[in-house]
Amino acid sequence: MQTLTPLSLTVNGRPVTTSVDPSTLLVELLRGPLGLTGTHVGCDTSQCGACTVLLDGRAVKSCTVLAVQAAGCEVGTVEGLAAPDAPLHPVQEAFVACHGLQCGFCTPGMIMSACGLLAQNPNPTEAQIVDALEGNLCRCTGYVNIVAAVKQAAGAMAGGAR
Repeated sequence: MQTLTPLSLTVNGRPVTTSVDPSTLLVELLRGPLGLTGTHVGCDTSQCGACTVLLDGRAVKSCTVLAVQAAGCEVGTVEGLAAPDAPLHPVQEAFVACHGLQCGFCTPGMIMSACGLLAQNPNPTEAQIVDALEGNLCRCTGYVNIVAAVKQAAGAMAGGAR
């Protein structure tokens, strides 16, 4: 018989109370019962970064975090960056404007990593941007436009946009 563990956390600003198997990964909780499929599973080895979310404001790969480790925490996913009827988040807008995506598979993880960086460092250098995105793999863009998008977002956010 499987024993479930009660779990309470906040996801995209909303309280969530559920029960999970203690071995459930955060990405599995998000994509499964919570239906937040913007968080992608790409490699199952924590190398691609497609599953990146914000955990208490810090970018983490949700395939490396047990759901129970997020108890009491705030989890932010790409779905929570902008309300359905609101403008896109400045990072999302910049990815569109700078053509920072092609196939789009890595985009949610890239965007969440960029948001995590900009929350901690609102005016990063190009080297700091590259370093922050190091754990995210993109097979389509060559990263130039992604770095440009993060720079543009930093400028927009510093200018009071959001």
